[in-house]
Amino acid sequence: MDASFSPEQDEIRRTLRELLHSRCGPRELRTALDTPAGHDPGLWTALAEQLGLPGLALPEAYGGVGCSATELALACEETGRALAPSPLLATAVLAAPLIAALGTDAQRAELLPRLASGKLTAALAVPGTALAAALALTGDNGGDWAGGGRAGGVQARRAADGWRLYGQVDQVLDGHSAGLLLVAAHAGGFARSRTLLFLVPGDAAGVVRARQTALDATRPQGRVQLRDVDADLLGDEGGREVLPALASVGDTAAAVLACEAVGAADRALERTVEHVGQREQFGRTIGSFQAVKHRLADAYVQVQAARSAAYYAAWAATPRGATPQRGAGNCATGHDEPADAGRHIAAPPAERLALAQSLEALRTAAAEGIQLHGGIGFTWEHEAHLYFKRAASDELLFGPVHRLRAHAADAARLFDTQEVAV
Repeated sequence: MDASFSPEQDEIRRTLRELLHSRCGPRELRTALDTPAGHDPGLWTALAEQLGLPGLALPEAYGGVGCSATELALACEETGRALAPSPLLATAVLAAPLIAALGTDAQRAELLPRLASGKLTAALAVPGTALAAALALTGDNGGDWAGGGRAGGVQARRAADGWRLYGQVDQVLDGHSAGLLLVAAHAGGFARSRTLLFLVPGDAAGVVRARQTALDATRPQGRVQLRDVDADLLGDEGGREVLPALASVGDTAAAVLACEAVGAADRALERTVEHVGQREQFGRTIGSFQAVKHRLADAYVQVQAARSAAYYAAWAATPRGATPQRGAGNCATGHDEPADAGRHIAAPPAERLALAQSLEALRTAAAEGIQLHGGIGFTWEHEAHLYFKRAASDELLFGPVHRLRAHAADAARLFDTQEVAV
C-alpha cells in the first residue's frame, strides 16, 4: 500500500493554503463573521470557481471534480487551519452525499450540478441537538432523534399535493443562509414510525430562519422553523433507507472533521510556538524554559499522532477497489490494497476513532495556546481564543470524545464477554 500523497493531492493543499492565506487572514475572518451569513460570499465563490471545492468529491457526470473523500478531507485540513467560515461542511460533506445516495435521477440531475458549482448551498436540518446521533457517530442510529413517533422534532404528513412539514430545528449548520434545506422528519405516526428526508427551498413559504448565537462563530448555525411547509421527499419511499445512508455519510464526515481538527490544532500550536519564541520573562524568551518546552513537545506529539490517524481515516473512508484515475481534472480515486484486504476482521471504525483523537489534540493544542499566550489569549483581538472555541464547539456538536470512543468500541465488540464453563 502506498501511503504517500499524489501530486494532485499535494497541489490541492498548496493552492488552497495560498488562497486562504491571501483571502482569509485574521482581519478578513472577523469581517466575515459579522456579516448576516457568517461567511464571505466572495471567498466562497473563489473556492468554487478557482478550485471546484464544493464539487471536489462529486462525480464528473454531475459537474464535480471526481475526486474521493481523501481529497475532500485534505482540503478541509487547510480550511481548518484558517478556521475559514464557509458552507463547505454543510454543503459538500453532509448534504450533497445524501442527495447523491438517496435522490431520484431527476433530483440528482437538478441539484448536484448546482451544488458542485457553489451556486447553491445546502444544509442538513436534524431535529434538536442530535446531529452526532443522526450520523451514528456516538451511538446506534435508531431514528428516535427525529421525533420519537409522537411529538417534537419535525413531523411530516401526507397532503393532496405531496408532503407537509411542521416543527422546529435548532443548531443547523449554515441553516440560516443555505439555499436548500435537507430536513430529517418523522412520518408514519407511532405505529409505523420512520425517518424520511425532505427537500425544502430556503425561501419557501412557511420557512422562518434566524442565525443563532453560537460558541464558535466561525461555524455559523441557524434556527429553522417549518410552519406547514410544502416539501419534496428525497428519493422515493421504496428506495434506499435513510438511516443507513446517514450513517454512511457519518463515516465520511468523521474523517473530514478529523482532518479539519488536525489542521486547526497544527495552526494553533504553530502560533503558540511563534509566541513563546518572542515573549520574554526574566531576560529570556519563555520558549527557552524547560517546562514550556515539555508542554509544547507533548502537544506536538499528540497533534502528529492525530494527523496520522486522520489521514488513515480519510483513506479508509474512500471506497475500495476503485481504479486510480489521473490526468486533467481527475484525482486519484483508488488505493493500493494490502495483501490481506479481503479479510473481514472486526475492528473499531477508523473514522470515529480518528475524530476522537483529533478533537482531543485540538483541545490540547488550543488550551496550551491560551495558557502560554497569557491574558491576551482570551481577548477578541487574538486568534487563540477562536481555536479554543472551535475545539469546545466541535466536541459539543460531534462528540464528546469519550462517547465517540465508546461507540467505536461497541461497534467492534471489544468488550464482549463470554461465560466460561468451569
